[in-house]
Amino acid sequence: MAVMSAPVGGSRPFLNRRLAAFGTTIFAEMSALAARTGSINLGQGFPDTDGPAEIAEAASRAVLSGRGNQYPPGPGIPELRNAIAAHQQRFYGLSYDPDTEVLVTAGATEAIAAALLALLEPGDEVIALEPFYDSYAACIAMAGATRVPVTLRPRDGVFALDLDELRRAVTPRTRLLLLNTPHNPTGAVLTGAELAAIAELAVERDLLVVTDEVYEHLVFEGAHTPLAGLPGMRERTVSISSAGKTFSFTGWKVGWVTASPALVSAVRSAKQFLTYVSSGPFQYAIAEALALPDGYYESFRADLAHKRDILTAGLRAAGFEVFRPQGTYFITTDIAPLGEKDGLAFCRSLPDRCGVVAIPNSVFYDDKEAGRTQVRWAFCKRTDVLEEAATRLQRL
Repeated sequence: MAVMSAPVGGSRPFLNRRLAAFGTTIFAEMSALAARTGSINLGQGFPDTDGPAEIAEAASRAVLSGRGNQYPPGPGIPELRNAIAAHQQRFYGLSYDPDTEVLVTAGATEAIAAALLALLEPGDEVIALEPFYDSYAACIAMAGATRVPVTLRPRDGVFALDLDELRRAVTPRTRLLLLNTPHNPTGAVLTGAELAAIAELAVERDLLVVTDEVYEHLVFEGAHTPLAGLPGMRERTVSISSAGKTFSFTGWKVGWVTASPALVSAVRSAKQFLTYVSSGPFQYAIAEALALPDGYYESFRADLAHKRDILTAGLRAAGFEVFRPQGTYFITTDIAPLGEKDGLAFCRSLPDRCGVVAIPNSVFYDDKEAGRTQVRWAFCKRTDVLEEAATRLQRL
């Protein structure tokens, strides 16, 4: 006679309730759809060519010479921490101590997770600019905090921040502002006036700020301004960036944090229990990459600006309303002029209709209606791929 036993774990679902709402990321779903249908993948933001050959060779040398093949130092190898500090000084005039104010992470994604887990407690509120990269909401949930979206809205062909709405969102429970500029997915770049107002608000209300600046070298008009350089922000800002977007080695997962010693210490306390360390040999290579001459950064930006214009023209010709990005390597469009009403359904049908994959922006919103007809396209692909995608989109 069979013995009946209780279900493993009892009646409670296996997945932590804080994460139950997130499911599989939209990027995994759409990339699988691209592979299954043989479509051009303009959904997930990874380049289809590798970065500089000399940097790949530097990684190879590190592996073959035994540098980084075992656990690197917890904060990151000294060479990379020095290079990160030099980068901040070179491009922005910001001085950071590589020993106490720089932390190397497993990409920016881990840096964001470690910062939010370290700095938040249950009951805290976090203001994030909506639409937001999907890991933000998950990390805030894992920390037990509450996200409070402030929505970027189209204005004069670009997405803009309503500073009055931001100020109204701050409550006595607000602990932290989570900012992303240049902004994924909209391509918006916060203006000097917007950044100054944010800094004034953070100082006035004594708020911490975490800034995701991974697209810092992909600003097509104007320049990137780190919030940490504004008055009153140096001691309250955790600045995050990474090598993946700038050097086109997204699989290496080398990111970093720069902040005051107290903030770096807090983030490191959480990070050590996540990956502990990562990317040993690649750290040596990225230390060399950060020292590349200005010509590399200028040509990289010019190449992506050209690709932006190719895809922008193709999308407009296909009938989309196009919001021309000021930064990043993403374009947001509105599908309403095509007679479409649901971005998710549109993206799921697009591979069969014309052999192209994109991402519905609605997954990046709490207010689903605000982004229901928006679709994001990545243009970090070869020119011939973008031209072919533009041709296929004419079928719409």
